[in-house]
Amino acid sequence: MYKQSTRTVLRSLAAVVLGAALAAGGAAHAQSQYPLVCPEPTAKKKPRTIPHVNLDTANRLGKVQEFVDADQFAEAIELLENMAERIRRYNGNERAQIHNMLAYAYYELDDIEKTIYQYEQVLAQMPDIAEGMELTTLNQLSKLYFTEANDFQEAGQEARAQEWFQKALDTMDVWMARSECPGPDAHFYVAQVYYQMKNFDKAIERLELVVAMSRARGLLVREQWWQMLQYLYFEEENWPKVTEVLEILVRDFPKRMYWVNLASVYGETEQYDKQLWTMEAAHTAGFLEMDSDIRTYTGLLLNADLPNRASKYLQLGFDDEVVERTATAMQMLGQAYQVGKDIDKAIPVYEEAAELAEDGNTYDNLSLLYQQKDQPKECSAAAEKALDKGVRNELATRITLGVCQFNMHELNAARDTFVEVRREAREAEARTEERSARQWLTYIANERKRLDELDSR
Repeated sequence: MYKQSTRTVLRSLAAVVLGAALAAGGAAHAQSQYPLVCPEPTAKKKPRTIPHVNLDTANRLGKVQEFVDADQFAEAIELLENMAERIRRYNGNERAQIHNMLAYAYYELDDIEKTIYQYEQVLAQMPDIAEGMELTTLNQLSKLYFTEANDFQEAGQEARAQEWFQKALDTMDVWMARSECPGPDAHFYVAQVYYQMKNFDKAIERLELVVAMSRARGLLVREQWWQMLQYLYFEEENWPKVTEVLEILVRDFPKRMYWVNLASVYGETEQYDKQLWTMEAAHTAGFLEMDSDIRTYTGLLLNADLPNRASKYLQLGFDDEVVERTATAMQMLGQAYQVGKDIDKAIPVYEEAAELAEDGNTYDNLSLLYQQKDQPKECSAAAEKALDKGVRNELATRITLGVCQFNMHELNAARDTFVEVRREAREAEARTEERSARQWLTYIANERKRLDELDSR
């Protein structure tokens, strides 16, 4: 059977179509080759002269077409392979027709390797094939190379994948050079190939061309193109460009993920006012529909010193069963009430959060609220639970416990607590806690003296 390697086919095509310079340069010079707006048509190009298909060959190919139309691809392949065994008796156009139909039949049988080989043989018949067949074959072959490259990549064969990605690019370069004013879709395909090759700089260049070309031609810049461009800018940490694209996406294709991502990027770039405004707009438009969205929005409101709005919207999230009643979420609601000076609402929320939490830090905070509300019994119980579950600063929590014991008039228990805190604080060189415990011990001693004097009267 007549054979030529892929490399030989592409080299000969490049010589015919582009010349040696483009064959060597590949896609590196592609962007300078294509105008944003198609030029005015020039004189009609004279069609390529190709050999005629003789009657006997046409009849054979007609029989093959009958098999193909009946989805009898095995029978079609058998007849075509018989013709291919005598391939040299046919002219270039006839050879191309045989290989083209073989490619179609093998493709229908999911034999991609043989499909690729047959399409390569179609191109090997240049210049004896029609321009339409050449362009169609180049396009299909590039896509098949791309598919194979992805399969190699998924199989962990990165070197082979890169080789086949390059074949896809080289073949598409030839197609573009032969086509009249290729549109944005073709360039987006090239960007996808570069993306799979992890050549993000080239992918970005080609996508920017896609956008510029679409705008210049009055075409819609598709959402998928913006998505890919935003992702690539993100990978390169080009935050101004990420922001620019996301602002376009929320305007032209308003969706939850774009609003949330835009807010996140504003936060990443320390534009906190814009981050809050973006989440505010998304909330007003009804895009904040997930647990994480509401909690993020609540956190931003708290950071902006808007606790009442924070508690309002987080509570609505609980009421609408959008936000799950986890320890973290309940702690956030309790914090919003606490910062908003609504202690009566904060306490029951913290009580629920404390039960759910794995550590005792929420109980620790709760004990301080009870102390603030002059509820020493509840304060003492919360502090003890905090110590049982473990807290960030055990000495500070035990000081709170001692204060609550003192306020319950349990002076002996309070004194024992502060003596132990003072000793451990000395060992740990915790000066603040040691000083506080010492002051409370002095205060307790004075209080005992005062009470003794009252009793002696």
